[in-house]
Amino acid sequence: MARLLEPAGPLAGASVIVTRPAASAAPLKRRIRTLGGSVIALPVIALRRTPDIVAAQTALRQARDADIVVFVSPAAVKFAVALRPLRFARATRVCAIGAATARALTRRGVRNVLFPRERQDSEGLLALPELQNLRGRRVALIGAPDGRDLLAQTLRGRRARLSEIHVYRRVPARLSARQRAALEQAPRPLLTLLTSAQTLAALRAQLPLTLFARLAEGELIVSSERLAEAARHSLFGNVHIAASPLPHDLLATAQQALARHRL
Repeated sequence: MARLLEPAGPLAGASVIVTRPAASAAPLKRRIRTLGGSVIALPVIALRRTPDIVAAQTALRQARDADIVVFVSPAAVKFAVALRPLRFARATRVCAIGAATARALTRRGVRNVLFPRERQDSEGLLALPELQNLRGRRVALIGAPDGRDLLAQTLRGRRARLSEIHVYRRVPARLSARQRAALEQAPRPLLTLLTSAQTLAALRAQLPLTLFARLAEGELIVSSERLAEAARHSLFGNVHIAASPLPHDLLATAQQALARHRL
């Protein structure tokens, strides 16, 4: 009798919970499957374009001549492009919060995008020398409302003439009965990938206590110390901090967490 082949890959046998919005989760899901993991999708947040299209288009047109333009996520690039082609003055410095956002800009023809190479978050971006002396400089911050206030607060604190341009918004995405059942039936160990405090809050609000407890008993991979602290307050006991929210870093940390889990 032929022996059944056991699944191969560093995430083989693990159920990996993907909490990113469905529209942006496809590359991460593909990578998980390549590594042998089973994907459980829990997109409790959805991204939608801004309801005030005319105001956003006007603000993007005015940002063409800003001294500095900051994109906070790949979604900010996607939704901005849908509103207006990305064209900036030669002297405008275009910044991205991380490598994924920089790649999204480059694909749309924006050159020489500045982004932090090590810590790819708000703190990393704000540490760049080009964002230190901002007194009187016109800075456009392109993203969504209801996110972290650190970027806007710090840029204003550095005396920038800041304009916040909201090109998209985050809205609750109700989980289906099928998605809840998939979580309930997912084989252990469970590895949850989390890159947003808003997503953490939505998971707590939408999941029955028994299902949220099932997540909390597993391994949680987060993208920052700030998220790790919030997760610990939400009763997650096994929290691991990735180097960045990039899929490569999240999954590298997931593999390490799974290896320790199996010791």
